[in-house]
Amino acid sequence: MILQIPRAPLLLGLAGLIPFVAGACIATGAMNGLLTAAPDEGFLFVPQSDGVSLLVLYGTIILSFMSGVLWGFATKTQGPRAILGYVLSVLPAIWALLTAGQSPADRLVYLGAGFAALLLLDFYFYRLELAPPWWMRLRFLLTGIVLVCLTIGRWV
Repeated sequence: MILQIPRAPLLLGLAGLIPFVAGACIATGAMNGLLTAAPDEGFLFVPQSDGVSLLVLYGTIILSFMSGVLWGFATKTQGPRAILGYVLSVLPAIWALLTAGQSPADRLVYLGAGFAALLLLDFYFYRLELAPPWWMRLRFLLTGIVLVCLTIGRWV
């Protein structure tokens, strides 16, 4: 049986990808003809480096946000399993913080590693049945797109 992702988490998760996709598009210059023009023509000029900045900032925010999601999963258990769950849940936020002093290009690599590791943590909580049954379908979809966007931002 294929578990359907409920509509609200799916739509909100996809909406949460908009800044990642926009950052990748801006970083490549793909949006220059659509959103930008010469400053004297009244349009906002968006340099490509702003796409990388958007990816770094938003990626850091979302990686930290996901720590809170994992913390919520940890609250559903008790004893040593809960303690381990709480410890694991804060790792994405700590990782995001530790990358703060790096260059934007390096931060994109570290954020990519953080999101890949987050997928492993998602799977851990899923295997303990602390996450919803459809959780991994959603997380694979969202994480895959995030990783593509971060990779584009890094290698343009």
